[in-house]
Amino acid sequence: MASTCLQIAGKHLEANQTLHTDRPDLPECFQLSVLSWLPCIYLWAVSPIYLFYLKMNNRGYIMMSIMNRFKTAFGLLLWIVCWTDLFSTFHELRQGISHPPIYFVTPLVLGMTMLLATFLIQFERLRGVQSSGVLFIFWFLSVLCAIVPFRSKILQSEVTDKLRFTTFYFYFGLVVCELILCCFNEKPPLFSNAVTDPNPCPETSAGFLSTMTFWWFTSMAIKGYKMPLEAKDLWSLNQRDSSKVMVPKLLKEWEKELAKAKRYVFKLSVNSPEEVEVLLSNQKSSPRQPSFLRALIKAFGPYFLIGSAFKLLQDIITFVNPQLLRMLIIFTKQEGVPDWWGYALAFLMFFTAFLQTLILHHHFQYCFVTGMNVRTAIIGAIYRKALVITNAAKRSSTVGEVVNLMSVDAQRFMDLTTFLNMLWSAPLQIMLALYFLWQNLGPSVLAGVAVMIMLIPFNAVIAMKMRGYQVEQMRLKDSRIKLMNEILNGIKVLKLYAWENSFKEKVLAIRQKELNVLRKTAYLGALSTMAWTSAPFMVALTSFAVYVYVTVDENTALDAERAFVSLSLFNILRFPLNMLPQVISSIVQASVSLKRIQSFLSHDELDPNSVDRNNTATEFSVTVANGKFTWAKEDPPVLHNINVMVPQGSLLAVVGHVGCGKSSLISALLGEMERLEGEVSIRGSVAYVPQQAWIQNITLRDNILFGKPYNEQKYRSVLEACALTPDLEVLPGGDLTEIGEKGINLSGGQRQRVSLARALYSDTDVYLLDDPLSAVDAHVAKHIFDNLIGPDGALKGKTRILVTHGISFLPQVDNIMVMVDGRVSEMGSYQELLKQDGAFAEFLRNYALEDILIEDEELFPDDALSNHADMVDNEPVINEAKRNFIRQISIVSADGENPRFRSVRRQGCSQRKHSEPQEKKKPHDMVKLIQTENTETGRVKTKVYLEYAKAVGPLLSVFICFLYGCQNAASIGSNIWLSEWTNDAARNATKENLNMRVGVYAALGTAQGILVLISSFTLAMGNMAAARKLHYNLLSNKLHTPQSFFDTTPIGRIINRFSKDIYVIDEALPATVLMFLSTLFASLSTMLVIVSTTPIFAVVIVPLAVAYVFVQRFYVATSRQLKRLESVSRSPIYSNFSETITGASVIRAYGRHSAFVLMSDTKVDENQKSYYPGIVSNRWLGVRIEFIGNCIVLFAAMFAVTRKQSLTAGLVGLSVSYALQVTMSLNWMVRMTSDLESNIVAVERVKEYSETKPEAPWEVEDKKPSPNWPVEGNVQFQNYSVRYREGLDLVLKNLTLSVKGGEKIGIVGRTGAGKSSMTLCLFRLLEAAAGEITIDEVKIAEIGLHDLRSKLTIIPQEPVLFSGTLRMNLDPFEQCSDDELWKALEQSHLHKFVRNQPAKLELECTEGGENLSVGQRQLVCLARALLRKTRILVLDEATAAIDLETDDLIQSTIRTQFEDCTVFTIAHRLNTIMDYTRVLVLDKGQVAEFDTPTSLISQKGIFYSMAKDAGLVL
Repeated sequence: MASTCLQIAGKHLEANQTLHTDRPDLPECFQLSVLSWLPCIYLWAVSPIYLFYLKMNNRGYIMMSIMNRFKTAFGLLLWIVCWTDLFSTFHELRQGISHPPIYFVTPLVLGMTMLLATFLIQFERLRGVQSSGVLFIFWFLSVLCAIVPFRSKILQSEVTDKLRFTTFYFYFGLVVCELILCCFNEKPPLFSNAVTDPNPCPETSAGFLSTMTFWWFTSMAIKGYKMPLEAKDLWSLNQRDSSKVMVPKLLKEWEKELAKAKRYVFKLSVNSPEEVEVLLSNQKSSPRQPSFLRALIKAFGPYFLIGSAFKLLQDIITFVNPQLLRMLIIFTKQEGVPDWWGYALAFLMFFTAFLQTLILHHHFQYCFVTGMNVRTAIIGAIYRKALVITNAAKRSSTVGEVVNLMSVDAQRFMDLTTFLNMLWSAPLQIMLALYFLWQNLGPSVLAGVAVMIMLIPFNAVIAMKMRGYQVEQMRLKDSRIKLMNEILNGIKVLKLYAWENSFKEKVLAIRQKELNVLRKTAYLGALSTMAWTSAPFMVALTSFAVYVYVTVDENTALDAERAFVSLSLFNILRFPLNMLPQVISSIVQASVSLKRIQSFLSHDELDPNSVDRNNTATEFSVTVANGKFTWAKEDPPVLHNINVMVPQGSLLAVVGHVGCGKSSLISALLGEMERLEGEVSIRGSVAYVPQQAWIQNITLRDNILFGKPYNEQKYRSVLEACALTPDLEVLPGGDLTEIGEKGINLSGGQRQRVSLARALYSDTDVYLLDDPLSAVDAHVAKHIFDNLIGPDGALKGKTRILVTHGISFLPQVDNIMVMVDGRVSEMGSYQELLKQDGAFAEFLRNYALEDILIEDEELFPDDALSNHADMVDNEPVINEAKRNFIRQISIVSADGENPRFRSVRRQGCSQRKHSEPQEKKKPHDMVKLIQTENTETGRVKTKVYLEYAKAVGPLLSVFICFLYGCQNAASIGSNIWLSEWTNDAARNATKENLNMRVGVYAALGTAQGILVLISSFTLAMGNMAAARKLHYNLLSNKLHTPQSFFDTTPIGRIINRFSKDIYVIDEALPATVLMFLSTLFASLSTMLVIVSTTPIFAVVIVPLAVAYVFVQRFYVATSRQLKRLESVSRSPIYSNFSETITGASVIRAYGRHSAFVLMSDTKVDENQKSYYPGIVSNRWLGVRIEFIGNCIVLFAAMFAVTRKQSLTAGLVGLSVSYALQVTMSLNWMVRMTSDLESNIVAVERVKEYSETKPEAPWEVEDKKPSPNWPVEGNVQFQNYSVRYREGLDLVLKNLTLSVKGGEKIGIVGRTGAGKSSMTLCLFRLLEAAAGEITIDEVKIAEIGLHDLRSKLTIIPQEPVLFSGTLRMNLDPFEQCSDDELWKALEQSHLHKFVRNQPAKLELECTEGGENLSVGQRQLVCLARALLRKTRILVLDEATAAIDLETDDLIQSTIRTQFEDCTVFTIAHRLNTIMDYTRVLVLDKGQVAEFDTPTSLISQKGIFYSMAKDAGLVL
């Protein structure tokens, strides 16, 4: 029946009624059938899928609102209206008026559809849908299709069928009302979690239209425009994007993969065990490795596919506009065609472009969100893995590498997902474009394609070369950053030795190489830019030339329609051709990352069951039976045949030589080692104090609480027991002082005590203490043992295992276990071991001070042996023996027990003691040591752009802009010429000027190419100059910056300037400037072309420009701040991560694994919270800017139609094809403005650190001291006072003392008395607040710093070495001969060691000198001092850093080699200074006592009490 109607429609659909009239209309039958059915077909087709979707996703029901009631009522009314039509038709039939079948079918179908729509309205309400896209599209289609009959009914001169006329108006009105109601949102469903969120993301409750156009983001854009956004303004992360959902999703799939791989190996082992052997021995060839890629696809594939579907739609719609352009050009050529054709085409162009915009941005949204989710999941998976990998696995991936996995590799996946669809979309676009081109130009298109194909290898070669250079540059950058890192870590030493210039040269040498590579890259980049810009032109030229010369047919002249449609197709082709190589290289990079992540996630994990924690059978707290342990399965065992039983509540001391396995035993008890044989069980919870204290970058209080609730009374008693109360008075903010990275603002002893306090506060059953007393001073060690560890300490009644070197504590412990070479040699109580007469007793009997052993009640004077009595020289034999004994017991071990970890150096006491000497601040004056990094807010100041232009060169900058103008002029010229050429076809003058036409076109295009090349070259040159200048200024300033700056600024922040910001200036900024200039000029030239062809367009430019600037200002302000927030919230992820890895064993011991995972997840979510609005801001901008671009297309086409008479087809083609391109360049221009702003911030940040206040000049020409100054070595302090930084209290107050040349002065005092500060003042690392210091009558404040520092020598407490040769470390300026170097090595007792090295003096020292032991490093520092051989020597004595043997060597060398020099020694062990001329006792920054050691002891003052504590006087 429908077909009959359609036949009628076909007959009536006469061309002149619809097309060739100024008032077109469609026949009634067509209106009733096709137009009415379209929306119905759509709804019935979609509803089954939609209903299924609603059934699966229930968000809770929505209460019936007034709006919902209206929607439902209107739906029912519509049903009644439709069926009124149906019943009236039946009524008329009974009266004998017959109608075609369509009059029955259409109302029936419409009525049924309205019922379905009404049902959907209610069903959506019950399922919690706030805004329905399906129904919106349905009502929109219904209104669209009803407009035609609506117009027809208005045009009708008389009304024949009054009833249908009325019902139709009812129908139309109701449908419009439904459409309007559909634009509004329902209330959120009941019981939804959006309500509980303080700042929910509006996306979840946004309506369909709002979601399509990203309107819901507008509120953030407005807020960001009004004032800079802060972290609190950000919306919460959508639940589905959070770590809580994403990480388990990926891990679940990854677990499945691992299980599959295991099953496969198991199957094989059942079938053929030999094969498995081969497989396991050669894992690479293992056919069944768990695939991380498969896990990723399963976890994130489905969501990503939705984005791919959008991409497919968009690709197809892209090709509609060139066809519409063809029709428009044909329309302008034809005479007597109604104008509405042209307008219809213009609106169609606008509509397809707008649709394409919406679809494209939704594709991007899906891709970016997938990328973000992948990054979240990967970071989460890596973090969780890093907490549980074995030590062997840790060896193969350093902290840096793993942080790289998180930052670089996860980022690569994120970048890849955005382009991944291009892999299939690019070939599809290319094929479609070629198909349409073939239709347009015939076979001659092959010539153009040939050019494109030839350009591919050209670009590929450039890309390969650039990749090579990039690798080279990364290598150089790494070595430069590594060197900078060392310089900044050792900046104090560089300043003390006045070595800055030598290291500056080294950095600049690397930088020069780096710039050379960058220059090559930039030149290649300029070539590829030229290829990229000229490609469309070359292709067009060859295609058109072949077309006009080869095609002989008269009818196939090159007319406007052919030329401009081809041009717009070539432009479409340009994007996929450019993208393909990029996507492929992205995929290659990501595949490398994939392998790295996969191998990391496949590492072995620690066996959680290696230690039995539930053992309640025995009364022993800790039991090890027949234990055999190793660090890695392939390594030889470290501990053999260990049998230990520790009774509940007892104290076991573990003693033994360096490297005999004491720390390894503790690790074995914690389950950190591989257990090869035996059983380990621990009853109850564990607290662990590692040898190297692990301190987090949080407040001191949080470090101690470690996640436990705060209990004032318990907390105070813990501080008391750990001797931390006096330290709190010294710290600026008490226990709320923020501790820097790695505990930088605490001394070594304080860090160890905080670690002990954490253990005590945790209140567990078993305490494993790995040598906690070696880092603290003797009297503090005694206090801690008495109040905390010992029989009457806070831990009595708990099980304690104490690794120690302090013999003095041994009589008080319950049991002693002596370890030798990884075995237990003896075990028992102190008395038992003496009775057993083993090695232990032998030592003690021979060498302990006689009176100790006679009376057991009389406890050892604290650490009598560790302060070995050099004074008892009357018994040299005993003394020698005693020394040997001490060496063997090795009181102070600098090295970890496990020989592999020997490189971890013990932090000495005074490293950065700057926070200690301050008085207690008033509570309101809370000083944060490390100031938070300030984020710049608001617009980047014009000054910064000018600074950069100045660095590039002002004239050069102007010249670059001029060149860009020229290149665009050439481009416009060639296109105008083309439009003239195409007009020849209309005048039938095609063959006359052919050579000239082709020649000029080629010349203009070539000129453009050459100009592009020149301008890119010039730009590259300018950028290089700027990069060199900015880095040089930054480096110079940083080496001239005073020490106080480095104390308050985390090294990471300074390194960031040298790495991230310099990288941006080197690489990102030039690319951005290039893109910005080209898009700016492209947009301008488009406007020029359109205005020159249709001048009336100028009227529209103003409102469009206003809208553009408006949107751009909103976007740039918001996006810039979001980027800043994102980068600020990113670094905590990585710093928290590297902190976690270093403290993994502590975290595991305390069972805080899940808390740390949660913390990391929160940090990642915090970061994504600012990243997600950043993505959306780009979509928001895209839709709005492209809408403006689409308006330009609309107006260009409309004005072309209005001025049809005066315009040639060529000019219409030119104007509209330019307009079609403009959307892209407008969009890019805003992006580039924003990128330029965020990248130019790097210039701002580098400048900020290039202009910090410098220290005094290195050399003052007119005040230079004589070359052999100081001759005597007299030092005078006159009323000298000093403070660490402005605003802090004085550290030294009114010091007045005078030292004669050649005197040996010992400086002593309690922690924080100002000992180190005094030496720093000599070197002017601290400048005087009052008073002065003179050396040999020269006021040191008046001469240059280098002149001063090069004449003094210091052997610092922390031996700092730099990576490089040993020769460089001894003599960086290469002033000494080999003989002098060898002599110095001999005097510092290092010559044997160096002679045994194959490289001799060229021995490579690794970073921080890690390949030398601490003692050897200390000796290298001594050799440096011997080489400098100045009149004044300062010795900051190493506390626990070296063994006694080395200490003796150093002391004896100093006594002989520096006997005529003035020596200042900061003494921690008083016995070393008992033979000094005088001793200076400092107390709270003032001279307390200053006299010879003997008279000070007889005065019974401070020095006497210290000597008594150390057991030097009885």
